[in-house]
Amino acid sequence: MNQLDLFVAEAVLGIDTLWGGDVMCPSGVGRFIADSWFSDEPLPAAYAHPTAALLRQSGGVGAKEIDRNAVEAYLRAVDLPAAIAGLRKEAANCPESRRAYLSGLAGSLDVMWDLAMEVLGKGDPVPYERSVVASTARPPVPSRPEAKRERVAELFGRAGYSPAQPGGILDAVDAWRRERVTPMASVKALGQAVIAHFNALAAKNLVPHLPPELAQVPRANIDFLPIKDAWFSGSMNYIGRARTDSGAPLYEASYEINASLEISYPEFEQLVSHEVVPGHVTTFAYLQNLYVRGKAGFEATVLTMNTRAATLFEGIANNAILIAHGVTEVDQLPDEDLQIGVLLALLQDDAKNQSSYMTWGEGREQQEVAATLRRDFLVTEERASKLSGAWGRHPLLGRMYLPAYRAGTDKVAELRRRHPAAQVLPALYGCNDLVDIETIDLVLNS
Repeated sequence: MNQLDLFVAEAVLGIDTLWGGDVMCPSGVGRFIADSWFSDEPLPAAYAHPTAALLRQSGGVGAKEIDRNAVEAYLRAVDLPAAIAGLRKEAANCPESRRAYLSGLAGSLDVMWDLAMEVLGKGDPVPYERSVVASTARPPVPSRPEAKRERVAELFGRAGYSPAQPGGILDAVDAWRRERVTPMASVKALGQAVIAHFNALAAKNLVPHLPPELAQVPRANIDFLPIKDAWFSGSMNYIGRARTDSGAPLYEASYEINASLEISYPEFEQLVSHEVVPGHVTTFAYLQNLYVRGKAGFEATVLTMNTRAATLFEGIANNAILIAHGVTEVDQLPDEDLQIGVLLALLQDDAKNQSSYMTWGEGREQQEVAATLRRDFLVTEERASKLSGAWGRHPLLGRMYLPAYRAGTDKVAELRRRHPAAQVLPALYGCNDLVDIETIDLVLNS
């Protein structure tokens, strides 16, 4: 590792540890900001120092009751502002695209540090707009669900679930879901079947546009694991640390799905394309392969939530079902049931943005936010509760991550409409350079 790599490792894993994350934990229950560590490099002091283990065990600054002694001991041992400043300084010597990517990463880490200081009562409140811009490269705006909701109503009417009946569109959505519910008890077998379907579609409509070296990379080496009483709907955990006898990566991941999740089969199809292939697992596997072949820098191995890169990855994942089918619009998908499922999933991500905007931009109470998400974005009561509560009111996720889904989705959809697949798909998956939601334009316009 060179000096830049060391600063990346210290800054990312340091902020992750400060917020209670553990990148080496195979479960999403223990992970938080740092999404991956698959470089085989030694873990930095920000992770390995004895005070780090105690801080992780306490839950960091995200805990309900913060162990201030553990926080202070860690911050005396690990100088996170110096690591972020060092990252920014070293980035200034890099070529334009990498410099911009690393500068955006440093900016996001700065905000995560300042949010931690705010929680500790040691810093001024972080403006909402600054938080959103740091992670999405654009200011906060409310969601506009009307067009998607109207299209869903139209499709429901054609499928025999008239929104004009008593109970309106919400009852129609609930009835449609009940008749297509995904059995969580069989999610592992069902997941394997759906993964195989989308893997075949990706082989047809994605792989031919990418460098031939990526054709042999496993795009979906993942296990589905139902878990009870999770605060999240699901967690994709990219591990990437298993190796063959010759030392090659196996590109392995797991997906933990909330056993109480209410999801229809068409929505489950969208979920698999988003989380697995050609979404998150495929994206991470390709980046790991590019790193191993010397085509991507160390920062590609320690991918991070609440950043502009994460916003791009969410955009790729939400467009993944369209990429798999080789289309650019939802109404071009081959089945109207599938179109409904995708629109409902996109409305849920619009709801994530709206929860953030109402909670932090407008100061609305959780009950009002939850009612709005249920009524205007057609999410389940379970989703409305979690998105307005555990997610929406979290000081970090509510201000930085929830807006990322819609911002990324809109940008990737726009890029796919403007550029031919042979140009835009390699750029999105990092084949030209590791990019984020902003620096993708540098690569495509160069």
